[in-house]
Amino acid sequence: MSPMQIDFATAGVRGTLYRVHPAVLAGGALGLALLAAGAAFGVQAAKQQAAREQSLRVQQRKQAAAVRAPERKPETAIPEAQAVAVNAAILQLNLPWRELQDSIAAANSPAVALLALDPDPRKRALKITAEAKNSDDMVGYIEQLKQQEFFAGASLLRHEINDQDPNRPLRFQVEVQWRAR
Repeated sequence: MSPMQIDFATAGVRGTLYRVHPAVLAGGALGLALLAAGAAFGVQAAKQQAAREQSLRVQQRKQAAAVRAPERKPETAIPEAQAVAVNAAILQLNLPWRELQDSIAAANSPAVALLALDPDPRKRALKITAEAKNSDDMVGYIEQLKQQEFFAGASLLRHEINDQDPNRPLRFQVEVQWRAR
C-alpha cells in the first residue's frame, strides 16, 4: 500500500504553493517578468509619443508664425542708372505698336515712302521720316495722319530736297502725338 497524505491544516497560501508543481511556478514567474517588461516598454513608448506630439505642436506654431509674418529679405538698392535703363526698356516694350502700325498704314499713300519710325514713349510721340515726289504729296500725307483717330495731332518738323538723287525727292520729318489708351 502506498502512503497516504493526510493534511488537517487549513488551506493557505503556503500550503497551496507547496502543492503546486515547480514548472507552473516557473511559468508564473516568467509571465510576471514579461508583464513587467511590457509595462515598462509601454510607459517608455507613451513618453516618446508625448515628446513627438510636443515637438510637432512647436513646429506647427513656428510654421503658423512664418505664414502670418513672412520674413522680409533685405532690399537691395538698385543703382539710379540701372533703374533709368530698365524703365526706358519697359516704356519701349509697352509701346502701342499695333495701333501705331494700323494708323500709319491707314494714312499711307503710294506717293510717300516711309524711311524711319522713331518713337518717344515719354512724350507719346512718333517721328516719321519719309520721302515724297512733291510738296503736295507731303502735305496730303500729313493731313491723312491728322485724320487718324489714334493720333492727337501731326506737325511737320523739317523738310529738304535731296539733290543727290536724280528724281529730287522731298525728304521730310513729321511728328505725331498718339492718344493715351
